[in-house]
Amino acid sequence: MGKKRIIQKTEKELLEEKEKIESSVRKGGGGAPSGRIKEGKVYISSSYNNTIVSLTDLQGNVLAWASAGAIGFKGTKKATPFAASKVVEAISQALYKLNIDKIAVFVKGIGSGRESAIRSLAAKGFDITSVTDITPVPHNGCRPKKARRV
Repeated sequence: MGKKRIIQKTEKELLEEKEKIESSVRKGGGGAPSGRIKEGKVYISSSYNNTIVSLTDLQGNVLAWASAGAIGFKGTKKATPFAASKVVEAISQALYKLNIDKIAVFVKGIGSGRESAIRSLAAKGFDITSVTDITPVPHNGCRPKKARRV
């Protein structure tokens, strides 16, 4: 097996990303008189193929997002718990930049990265107010196939 390669952003790309985040914060207002956001929502979508984490303000405006594929994982490695923890590291950097300390976590999906994403988010030291499972569950589902007659 080859070495794991994770895409490293250059300083120019990091500065552009920081400016974009700060401009979206200034534009949105965030409800606080000073324009600073203190609370946010983190949505973790974990499927069999990928893990996507989105950071929003309380109104639902997306401030930052990251996925295992965007970080640099390919193929089946995107669905691993290790990739999910790396995605949360990327989102936690955005949380630190925006000075958000209180977060509510919403988890959707049944992938292998969902538990490790929550654990690594808690390990970063944020004040997690709630963890909610919003996985869609069918009430009765589709009609089953008719019985095969031989």
